[in-house]
Amino acid sequence: MKLKILLLLTICSISLSLFVPAGRAENLSDWRGVLEKGAFNMGYNTDDVSSPDNVISIVIKAFLSFLGVLFLILMIYGGFLWMTARGNEAQVTKSKDLMTAAVIGLIIVLLSYAISNFVISSLGKETLSI
Repeated sequence: MKLKILLLLTICSISLSLFVPAGRAENLSDWRGVLEKGAFNMGYNTDDVSSPDNVISIVIKAFLSFLGVLFLILMIYGGFLWMTARGNEAQVTKSKDLMTAAVIGLIIVLLSYAISNFVISSLGKETLSI
């Protein structure tokens, strides 16, 4: 029970830390500048955010980044299950299956990130330019 609560708190703190802005805003009108500064520091193009290809690429990259973190957490959890199995073959098999699924999911996420990055950068500029 304590392990489940600790895991839940860890996941919540990691997910909440992803949404912390990269600076401090005094009022609501300053939030746009803070968010643009944070996006620029993370490598996003903030010059023309309103174009469809930039919006699509930002959404896809954020979603795939979240999935990558999720599969990494599953991989760590599978390793933890394996280390605490104490010779229980059923739990070792369960943890191996979980780690295998996490690695396959991580590979799929990395390949989809590469494909979407290629499509947005090379083909998106030609088809979505106005």
